Amino acid sequence: MIALNPECRYFLYRSPININKSFYSLASIAREQMKVDPLSLAVFIFLNNNRNQLKLLVWQGDGFAIFHKRLEEGTFELPPFLHDQTHVVINYSQLILILQGISLEKVHYRKRYNQRMPAR
Repeated sequence: MIALNPECRYFLYRSPININKSFYSLASIAREQMKVDPLSLAVFIFLNNNRNQLKLLVWQGDGFAIFHKRLEEGTFELPPFLHDQTHVVINYSQLILILQGISLEKVHYRKRYNQRMPAR
């Protein structure tokens, strides 16, 4: 089971992938294209060309886990990218909105307290 939580970092890959790629192919994209260690506390998000299928890749300490979702209708929304970005870092809330099909542009976040972590 993949546990998603706000403490993880979420990396959304910009380019569409062949959704049949498996564990090591996706981990290779994370390492070589995104320049992020796939063995870190991170979740990697990949979409197919039609944006109707999504895969999440996460290292769980003893192996990789994949979550695969295929929409019967509609597409997954992507957040805006700068033109030269290979990936974008999103937060837990944005991932949940993407998975649930809620438009990211129309979401309005209300002000909340955010405790800053001290610098190390």
